[in-house]
Amino acid sequence: MTDILIADDHPLFRAALRQAVEASFSEASIHEADSLAALEQIGQQGQHFDVILLDLHMPGTHGFSGLIYLREQYRKVPLVVISATEDVDVIQRAIHFGADGFIPKSASVDTMTEAMRQIMDGKQWLPEKARRAMPPTLPDHTAMKERITSLTPQQFRVMGMLMEGMQNKVIAYELDVSEATIKAHMTAIFRKLGVRNRTQAVLALKDLAIDAQGVEGN
Repeated sequence: MTDILIADDHPLFRAALRQAVEASFSEASIHEADSLAALEQIGQQGQHFDVILLDLHMPGTHGFSGLIYLREQYRKVPLVVISATEDVDVIQRAIHFGADGFIPKSASVDTMTEAMRQIMDGKQWLPEKARRAMPPTLPDHTAMKERITSLTPQQFRVMGMLMEGMQNKVIAYELDVSEATIKAHMTAIFRKLGVRNRTQAVLALKDLAIDAQGVEGN
């Protein structure tokens, strides 16, 4: 049996994707997550997956940092970005940050099926226009990748809220912990990222943001 994880916060698209996957992989066991927190709960259960379909804009996965973090958590699992954007730069950067493939949400069911089969067979799959484009010379993000993957799940969640501009007391309320706990997490996050404050953290992570011109939402 093939185990497939669909990680997307948009319920209508998640339902449509599930229907497409069920039609193409009749024996598949399909799991769903609508946030990073839900993904972590599934991960704690030790569930094995044959492929993960990830929406770049899912809550908690700020920019490409979520892709980097999940790539580390599921090193041996094919990880496919499913996105509304078809911007070549975003596609190439997704591959640069660890995705095994990139499927636009506009793709037909047949195209999506073929893409998933190739990726599960160990091949890379990209939209035709991304295959034709010359690979860009992207900066070496090795150090930042190592810093992000060194974060604990709770620290990564707090970092995502920090990147959304949330204050400590709001983060504490959302996570149902004390503000002192959040301050301790912030101290650890700054240390691991090699920065001293919120502003420096945002600047350090700016290269992982998704270009707003290439993003059309879910």
